[in-house]
Amino acid sequence: MCGIVCAYELKQSAEVLRPQLLEMSKKIRHRGPDWNGVYSDEKAILAHERLSIVDPASGKQPLLSPDGKLILAANGEIYNHQELRKQLKGQYDFKTQSDCEVILALYQEEGPGFVDKLNGIFAFSLYDAEKDEYFVARDHMGVIPLYMGWDEHGTFYVASELKALEGTCTKIELFPPGHYLHSSDGELKRWYSRDWMEYDAVKENETSIEKLREALEAAVHRQLMSDVPYGVLLSGGLDSSITSAV
Repeated sequence: MCGIVCAYELKQSAEVLRPQLLEMSKKIRHRGPDWNGVYSDEKAILAHERLSIVDPASGKQPLLSPDGKLILAANGEIYNHQELRKQLKGQYDFKTQSDCEVILALYQEEGPGFVDKLNGIFAFSLYDAEKDEYFVARDHMGVIPLYMGWDEHGTFYVASELKALEGTCTKIELFPPGHYLHSSDGELKRWYSRDWMEYDAVKENETSIEKLREALEAAVHRQLMSDVPYGVLLSGGLDSSITSAV
């Protein structure tokens, strides 16, 4: 896990808010002990606490696009980033091997509609410095935490944990799973929707043990991507035992 704290629509100067936001970020440093970084200009501040999993050497965040106009602070893992890189070959000049850099590339090429292409768990905040627009999104099931809040002056914040916003924000809300927020219209929009989310769509379905096993094995294999050693948390329950066996 990593941690992010970002501020947009600044109602006070960046000189005042930057040290405040860095203190907010320190509250979630346990989420990312390997690196901490910050981007700030007169209209936005993005801080990141990093736990290195993929590309420990060059994947430090916030990540910037090659032209420096897009800035990204992300927490999560994009399991299909290698496939997405191949699709974007020749369209985007990747600077790192970070799985999260595909978020910058997809946003640059496609705009907000790209999120459904991501296979993974994530919460991220992206800032377009040229247009002074921000884009925030959370994964389909809400595996990765994300909160949003407003201070007494109206500055807008997003953070990985509630504690980062407490004491600064007078209003705090959960950022809903499967949604994104683009500042161009200011509305939360659901990006994740599937037919099987409704009972009537699946009530006649039959379960195939073979297909279920294939899907589980594929999911475990897909999520083993890592440039650092990994292990298994084995509690003795059915779910962890099956995952360990795979």
